[in-house]
Amino acid sequence: MTTVATQSRDISRTEFIALIAALMALNALAIDVMLPALPYMGDALGVTNENDRHFVLGAYMLGFGTAQLAFGPLSDRFGRRAPLLIGLVIYVVAAFAAAFAPSFAILLMMRFIQGIGAAGTRVIAQSVVRDKFGGRAMAEIMSLVFMVFMAVPIVAPGIGQVILLTGPWEYIFYFMALLAAAVTVWSMVRLPETLKPENRRALRVSVIVEGFRLVFTNRMAFSYGLSGMFLFGALFGFINTSQQIFVDLYGLGPYFPVAFAAMAGLMAISSFLNSRMVRGLGMRRLSHSALLVFTSVSGVWLLITLVMHPPLWLFFSLFATVMFMFGWAASNMNALSMEPLGAVAGTASSVFGFVQTVGGAILGTITGQFFDGTLTPVATGYFLLGFLAIMCVVVAEKGKLFGVGETAAKP
Repeated sequence: MTTVATQSRDISRTEFIALIAALMALNALAIDVMLPALPYMGDALGVTNENDRHFVLGAYMLGFGTAQLAFGPLSDRFGRRAPLLIGLVIYVVAAFAAAFAPSFAILLMMRFIQGIGAAGTRVIAQSVVRDKFGGRAMAEIMSLVFMVFMAVPIVAPGIGQVILLTGPWEYIFYFMALLAAAVTVWSMVRLPETLKPENRRALRVSVIVEGFRLVFTNRMAFSYGLSGMFLFGALFGFINTSQQIFVDLYGLGPYFPVAFAAMAGLMAISSFLNSRMVRGLGMRRLSHSALLVFTSVSGVWLLITLVMHPPLWLFFSLFATVMFMFGWAASNMNALSMEPLGAVAGTASSVFGFVQTVGGAILGTITGQFFDGTLTPVATGYFLLGFLAIMCVVVAEKGKLFGVGETAAKP
């Protein structure tokens, strides 16, 4: 069995993937488990405008995105383990404190701090994968990680719904804190240090600036990073309004978690298939084709919303196709953005994490604020942001799409 080892720690490939997925899943949990509780939080803390509830997600994403700029250079200097464990502790403490928030403003502050802690999980998990793997092998690993990671959105809203049946919304924060504490212990005991001492970068202004320069001036890497930002902006726009769409527009009520889980399940299946196909077909063929289908179907969805309110079966069919393509596009584009920047993996991961998270959260929040009781704002967001993602890919590849010149990986 393939292992990833360091000093006294030997971790199998399977456990390595599971642990990296668990670290990244803490971020998804902090978003998706909240969704059924947003109305209860709003009522308890005096939020009168329904759309203002979205800030519970936006505040977290803002902290999550901005703090990544710090975790990248820190992990390139001090290794992966120490910054990760610090971030996890911050996450646990903030999640627990949020349960005692006396006002909506304090709740948003705790969510922002929780996002800061989660930033370490995103940056360092991706950096650890880049430390150990490259090329299509990295894309395969990231697809498997993303598949496990997507299990959280499948079950998280349902978990939130069950928690609300057993107690007040504060119990959701207790649950997050306890689960994150368990992952912290797992990481402390089992996660190896993957950054070799000779590859650590000095924590000096000139070195940090040089690392950021390498990221921002790499046309292919940065363009793929921006493309990912637009895709995640579309996704966040849906997440922000998902409760309103499924409950208010389609009247699913307690079945909302089931519909949300079905969408997330399709993305998980998509990621699994990508992990099986990417070595033979290549990251570019899969991601470029998926992105074109993503945008085209979003355009059809938008046109339909302009002339009618689509029935649930039609909306679900179109959106399921879009999200299946998202799974292929997002995982491969993340790998493509990191591929040329192995020497500054921590810094690169932090930059792309910041751009995709903060940029995506802003775009998603804007989409959410335009929600008017119809599907048109969300469909518009998907189509326009998909088109912008295509333009970024064109820039990255100098107009040569579908892996022109790329050969299949050897078995």
